[in-house]
Amino acid sequence: MAVHLGDVAPDFTAETTEGTIHFHEYLGDSWGILFSHPKDFTPVCTTELGAFSKAKAEFDKRNTKLIGLSVDDVASHKAWAGDIGETQGTALNFPLIGDEDRKVAELYDMVHPNANDTLTVRSVFIIGPDKKVKLTLTYPASTGRSVPEILRVLDSLQLTAEYQVSTPVNWEEGGDVVISPAIPDDEAKERFPKGFTTLKPYLRMTPQPNR
Repeated sequence: MAVHLGDVAPDFTAETTEGTIHFHEYLGDSWGILFSHPKDFTPVCTTELGAFSKAKAEFDKRNTKLIGLSVDDVASHKAWAGDIGETQGTALNFPLIGDEDRKVAELYDMVHPNANDTLTVRSVFIIGPDKKVKLTLTYPASTGRSVPEILRVLDSLQLTAEYQVSTPVNWEEGGDVVISPAIPDDEAKERFPKGFTTLKPYLRMTPQPNR
C-alpha cells in the first residue's frame, strides 16, 4: 500500500520503547514525523537517532512529535539505545516502534523488495495535525538523513499551511517567500502589509509574514 501526499496517515497500534501507542492518539493535535530504519545496531541509523534526539527541543518548539521504527523488537531497541547514548552523547528521547512482524512497515510501504525484501528503507513522513501526510522522503540505506533539512521543510510546511505563500529554492526560516498567484495585487497589499516586490506577475516576493 503506497502512502501519498494528502492521504490520511494510516493509524495503527504498536509496542514502542515508551509503551503501547495508538498512533493518531499519540499525535493528538501536534505535527508528527514518522521515520524508519533498516535495522538495529547499524552504523548510520545510530548516528541518525542520536542527531534527532539532540534536536528534539527544536521539534518541540514546532509542536512536532518524533517517532521512529525498525523491524527489530522493543527489547532490541532498548539495548541499542545504550549504544546510541554512548556513541552519540545523548539518550534516545522519543519512542521507537518495535515492528518485527513488519505490520507498520508494510502499512506505510517502507519495505522495498528491489532494495531488500526484509529491511525497511529510510522513509520519512511528516504528518499534519489533520493527520494528513504533508511530505514523504525516501533515502537509500547508505545515506544518512539531514536533520537541518527536515527542520527546514517542517518550517516551510507550517508556514505555508497558515498563509497563502510558498517558499522558494533554498528558503530558510526568515527568508522572503512567494505570494500565491491566486491572490490579486489589491488583496496582497492587505494580506501582506510589509509590501512585496513584483518580479513577474506570477512571481511576487514578500518578507516572511509571521516574523
